[in-house]
Amino acid sequence: MIATEDEVFSAVATALEPFRKEGTSISADTDISQDLKNLDSVAMLDLLMELEEKFDVSIPLNVVPEIRTVGELAATVRRLKEG
Repeated sequence: MIATEDEVFSAVATALEPFRKEGTSISADTDISQDLKNLDSVAMLDLLMELEEKFDVSIPLNVVPEIRTVGELAATVRRLKEG
């Protein structure tokens, strides 16, 4: 079953919740490196593995540097899921 955009975004936002700065919300425009806290390279890899397992996709590491926002990450997962 292909996940909807909302389902993918919701899963990505939930996975990023531990990194949300107090008093802020996670939206499609949230900049992963600027607007979230304590999300270092190890935490990012853990996040990617969690999303890969949840959606049964493989996120190529070479595309990761191009992903800036939560919306872009969700779109990447959805695109990979659709094949």
